[in-house]
Amino acid sequence: MQNIGSDQFQDIRDAVRALCAEFPDEYHRKIDEQRGYPEEFVNALTRAGWMAALIPEEYGGSGLGLTEASVIMEEINRAGGNSGACHGQMYNMNTLIRHGSEEQRQKYLPRIAAGELRLQSMGVTEPTTGTDTTRIKTTAVCKGDRYVINGQKVWISRVQHSELMILLARTTPLAEVKKKTEGLSIFIVDVKEAMQKGMQVRPILNMVNHETNELFFDNLEIPAENLIGEEGQGFKYILTGLNAERTLIAAECIGDGYWFVDRVTKYVSERNVFGRPIGQNQGVQFPIAESFIEVEAANLMRFEACRRYDAQEPCGAQANMAKYLAAKASWEAANACLQFHGGFGFACEYDIERKFRETRLYQVAPISTNLILSYVAEHVLGLPRSF
Repeated sequence: MQNIGSDQFQDIRDAVRALCAEFPDEYHRKIDEQRGYPEEFVNALTRAGWMAALIPEEYGGSGLGLTEASVIMEEINRAGGNSGACHGQMYNMNTLIRHGSEEQRQKYLPRIAAGELRLQSMGVTEPTTGTDTTRIKTTAVCKGDRYVINGQKVWISRVQHSELMILLARTTPLAEVKKKTEGLSIFIVDVKEAMQKGMQVRPILNMVNHETNELFFDNLEIPAENLIGEEGQGFKYILTGLNAERTLIAAECIGDGYWFVDRVTKYVSERNVFGRPIGQNQGVQFPIAESFIEVEAANLMRFEACRRYDAQEPCGAQANMAKYLAAKASWEAANACLQFHGGFGFACEYDIERKFRETRLYQVAPISTNLILSYVAEHVLGLPRSF
């Protein structure tokens, strides 16, 4: 099955598929059973240069855009893997590239490109604020040549598998700023060092094998030179990462959607009941066909969001809409795939239940579908703010 937009990136697709073929369903199934981390798979992606796709060539990377990065993530999921193990490096990278100083880029990017460092984690969400990012309570107070961090974060993924983390904290109290989006700053944090000096990491077991954590900061001191960009402008900077994240998640859901459609199409063509393939029945055909149509439509919005992002044009609406459409399409495809496999869909050896759990996450994360609808209602349609 060929998806729209594939021809232009066929070389990338072929190479990623070849690498993924070395890590078949059994590999990912075993990792899931063990609640493990696919270290060998992520290392192979790194050695092949895919994890440095967004890093400019002068720093040792490939100098590709978000469009190409999204194709890489899509193909991982379409091959039966889970990009959640490594996508953080993709969406965090442009925050550092676009807003970091030349000194910071020289310090970190070549080592990330070489695989010596991973930038997999982003600390934004907090337990009492959720998506209301401007009301985060984690503070960073400047004391001479240091910032002192205090507060708490939640749902912070891949901390145990990352040397570096992008952290958002409030440097000016909310009551003292004219606009609530002001007074927030972003920092790059050395994870291993921070864990020895005031950052506590508490893993959160969850439905999906997605390593995520709660973080506690108790007078964590980091060098002032770790501030990215201008103090107080962090909210604007972090949107670079958030828009990339939503667009990449859309691509991953598209990969999932194609995986489910491919699997169920093959199965219903071969599964005979009452003397005929079940795929001959319109009651089976129509949900599969509808899912495929929705995945293809989401695919188009994904490429438009990528095009705008790479051109540094406003892309918040497109990134959100791509994520909404793709997450919905993959979930519908997952339901059809599970339903028409019957009892076999629940058997771990078919991998459907694993992928079913993985793709369900994206109705909620990294932003819920309801908040996307609120965003479009307010910022695209001009309706009154609902919250």
